[in-house]
Amino acid sequence: MTKIFNIKDNAGFRVELRKNMTEPERRLWSKIRKRQLGVKFRRQFGIGRYVVDFYCPEKRLVVEVDGGSHFNDSSVTYDLARDAYLNSLNIRVLRFTNLDVMQNLDGVLLVVMEVF
Repeated sequence: MTKIFNIKDNAGFRVELRKNMTEPERRLWSKIRKRQLGVKFRRQFGIGRYVVDFYCPEKRLVVEVDGGSHFNDSSVTYDLARDAYLNSLNIRVLRFTNLDVMQNLDGVLLVVMEVF
């Protein structure tokens, strides 16, 4: 069976992403780390050739925090293909904007908990 989680080819990239998290990612991480929602999340986790912002293996849930770069045509197309790949692995994807996290973190957390 081919390994799809945290393949070594993108290990350095994952480390860099963890070191350089955006402020919205940091804020969300501060609320979901250490099983604060009752489940374990991993940050900047590799699935196939993709690196997701946050992944809960127990619930097969990805949480993405999207900044402005996600809203041009090529990024939308890329994100749709990425989400389709993750969905094909029976992994659900939730997407929130930076603004969602910065202005309504409690609401974001409620949506995440609703899918449990």
